[in-house]
This record gives sequence, structure tokens and C-alpha cells, in this order.
Amino acid sequence: MKATKIMVKGTDILILDKNGISYISLTDIIRPFGNEAILYNWLRNKNTIEFLGLWEKLNNPYFKPIEFDRFKNLAGLNRFILSPKQWITNTDAIGFIVKSGRFGGGTYAHQDITFEFCSWLSPEFKLYLIKEFQRLKEVEARQNSLDWNLQRTISKINYRIHTDAIKDNLIPPMVNKEQIAIIYATEADLLNVALFGMTAKEWREQNPDKQGNVRDHAPIEHLVVLSNLESLNALLISKGITQGERLQLLNETARGQLISLYKGKQVGVMKNRNAGHGTRNDDIYIQR
Repeated sequence: MKATKIMVKGTDILILDKNGISYISLTDIIRPFGNEAILYNWLRNKNTIEFLGLWEKLNNPYFKPIEFDRFKNLAGLNRFILSPKQWITNTDAIGFIVKSGRFGGGTYAHQDITFEFCSWLSPEFKLYLIKEFQRLKEVEARQNSLDWNLQRTISKINYRIHTDAIKDNLIPPMVNKEQIAIIYATEADLLNVALFGMTAKEWREQNPDKQGNVRDHAPIEHLVVLSNLESLNALLISKGITQGERLQLLNETARGQLISLYKGKQVGVMKNRNAGHGTRNDDIYIQR
């Protein structure tokens, strides 16, 4: 999980990113107001339990409603005590994360739950927290956009190297412009099939409502690999490797690099694929 930090009214607050979802440190938020007894008092409240239960039902298919009902019936009684860890253990809740350790340890909550807690703790602090949180997300969005544009630019530069290799090694003398275009398009689709599992035409047929091409809608990880494939294909072309052999090598390279970048996310298999590139047997590619 990636950790970032914001400052709210002089207090450093850690934010964990888990699969693109933000969890904010309640332990840090509480610090200016006291100790974690404040959090336990909030959790004892019946309205709090009802809110947490509803949030989990909306966001967590594995939430245990029977255990939730038990906590809801006990909420408000003098003898009732509840900690975030108990809530997670008994109900399989996903709204909280409890981390151990001296650095970064403590209780974290999904941003929805965090803002609800701050409404109870201090409406003023909540407003400042929301402001800083939004600022952080705006910065992250701009950075992600810059990273994507950079990789798209790099892939276009590498594509020039790629097309030069085609021109120097694959295009015979005395051909017309239409014939040249066919060769370039075929090689471009070689990369598309190796990386995306489909040709440009197939992508357009599957996405009639989208502008641009498959590469314009690719995530940054795929663009990184595309840049590598363009350079590799140019090298393979210069060595006289056949198109079918190149497709297999490019596909294997794409698969290995994407698995590394995505850290083992789901992969798919194209059965007996033949897109005019001499493909045989199964071509393996990463599912988007």
C-alpha cells in the first residue's frame, strides 16, 4: 500500500492507498483531541453502528449482517465496548484497516467513514481535512495525466524507430504508396495483437463509441511495454526474423513485462488466434 501525508491545522495525517481507495489515519486525526478512547466512544454510538453497517452493505458483499445486528442491539448500553479490530474480525468489514508498527501503525478508515467520524469529532476539522484531501487528489490526478502523456510521447518516438526499421528492411523497392501503407499497418497490428490481443480494426468494432485507437485508451503500464516492444521489433526486423516468430517473441515479452508491472494480475489466453500474422496455437496476453 502506498502512503502519503497531508497536514491539517498543523497535524500530519497519513493516507494509505489500497487498490486505488484512500484510507485516512484516524489515529493521526485524534491526536490533537486526545487518545483513542475518543474513537471507541464514537463506535459505541448506535447511530455510528447503523452508519457503518449501511456503508458495509453498500460496499462489501462479504459483510456479515447477523454479527452487525448483534452489535446494533448492544450499541448504546453502558457495558458495550467496540474497537475497530473487533468490528473487522466479527463482521468481515472492509471500511477500517488496523496496522501495527511504530511507524504508520494505527487505525485507518475509508474516506467516507473518516468524514463521518470528523463530523462527530469536529466539523471545523472536517472541513479543513476535506480541503487538504481534495488538494492531494488534484495533485495526484495531474501527475497521473503527466505520466500517461509522457509514456504516450515515448511510444510515438519509438514508433518512428519502428517504422524506419520497416522501411529499411521490409519494404521492397519500386512499390506504390498503397502497398507501403499495407506493410506499415500490418506491422502496427503485429504490436497490437502481441500487446492487446486484438488488431486495430477489432478494437474499433468492439468500441464503436470511443474516439481514437486502442493505444489512446491504454493504461500507462501498457504504454511502457509498447515502447519496449517497438524497440524490440525494430531490432528483430533488422535481424531478419520472420513475422510469425516476431509475434511470438513480442507476445512473450509483453506478457512477462505486464505480469511484472501488474504484479500478477489476471491473464487471459487467446485460443488459436490468427490475425494474418502467422499466429499458431495459443497467444497469451494480459487482460485489460
